[in-house]
Amino acid sequence: MTKVNRKLALDYHQYPQPGKTEIVPTKPYSSPEDLSLAYSPGVAYPCEEIEKNPDTSYRYTNRGNLVAVISNGTAVLGLGNIGPEASKPVMEGKALLFKVFAGLDCFDIEVDEKDPAKFVDHVRAISGSFGGINLEDIKAPECFEIEERLKELCDIPVMHDDQHGTAVVSAAALINALRIQGKKFGDIRLVVNGAGAAAVACTRLYMSLGVRKENIVMCDSKGVISVRRDGLSEIKREFATELPLETLADALQGADVFLGLSVADVLTPDMIRSMAPKPVVFALANPNPEIDYDAAMASRHDIIFATGRSDYPNQINNVLGFPYIFRAALDCRASEINEAMKLAAAHAIAALARQPVPDSLRRAYHNHDLAFGRGYILPKPFDKRLLTEVAPKIVKAACESGVARQPIVDLHQYALHLSTLIQSNDAYITDLLKNLGAA
Repeated sequence: MTKVNRKLALDYHQYPQPGKTEIVPTKPYSSPEDLSLAYSPGVAYPCEEIEKNPDTSYRYTNRGNLVAVISNGTAVLGLGNIGPEASKPVMEGKALLFKVFAGLDCFDIEVDEKDPAKFVDHVRAISGSFGGINLEDIKAPECFEIEERLKELCDIPVMHDDQHGTAVVSAAALINALRIQGKKFGDIRLVVNGAGAAAVACTRLYMSLGVRKENIVMCDSKGVISVRRDGLSEIKREFATELPLETLADALQGADVFLGLSVADVLTPDMIRSMAPKPVVFALANPNPEIDYDAAMASRHDIIFATGRSDYPNQINNVLGFPYIFRAALDCRASEINEAMKLAAAHAIAALARQPVPDSLRRAYHNHDLAFGRGYILPKPFDKRLLTEVAPKIVKAACESGVARQPIVDLHQYALHLSTLIQSNDAYITDLLKNLGAA
């Protein structure tokens, strides 16, 4: 794979036309009659129907296949508080991923507003245009308040992907890592380094999988978050430990799992060597992990190691989760994305990694030895089975938990429908690349 550099990236974003997405008509528009149907006078009829029953907006507009990716640019991964305009390339990239992997249309919306209450008002006011809202790159602790308020105020699914997408995909990785290491959720000691939005969401989801609260130690830049520390936020108090520990090194002695969502180079080989036999280390700081891949792998032979990077094995990448979570949520008209749906997604992603890897995927990744094991605990992003394997499991969970307003009964038929969506979307992407002169 060509190594990304500044020139390649800037050229990619600028040529042959700026940006990564465009709007494409879905109805005929070549005759006066077509335009009369698309706009005036024909457009008045669906407007009247929607005025009588707003729910019919899903029938007469693209709302049911449309997601908004919304950010204020206050916590762009690896870049920090760079503002709304500078965050737009990231949000456009997210829109591209929604389209490529799940066939969902997406508008990116960058809001110049840091005040949580005002931000919520802005997003709520436009929510009727969309089938779902993906919040992105909003700093903690404001992101918790914003998501909770929008979930209360909007009647469509709202998810802060930095929290829950990371939680779902890392949970899937942990399900498989513990399976390989022969450990159970209820028995492990977990150390979390970082106390931001993603760290909190991951920890909560791991607890839903069976990790016991008394076996969790969370650290921040000041060390172990302990009941003996003053001035803790409400969220940090939730995870404050009573154990007599002060530093990350103290916490890691005898620990089974390390989850890093912090900064580069805070983890040392000696710290990993102090962990329990068969440790699991997820070093997810971006762009550089808490410990270098080679240093971690050399520290001991029984480790399972994962990062957020695509150039190392076991990449924990949110693209394995959010396209299929929103695809399922929109298809069954879920009123929210709840815990049952997130757990279903994690288990489905994990299960797919345990299936035999198709030869076509091995060739695509130039790895003929690709198979479930220490170096392959998650599916690859271009595994086309993700859509047909993961989305139906999420729909099932939505229906069983009572949040599906348009339940899908025949999940086998639904999976078949999704497979045709993959084929048509592949054709769309191929044609687009040809038109751009890239294929």
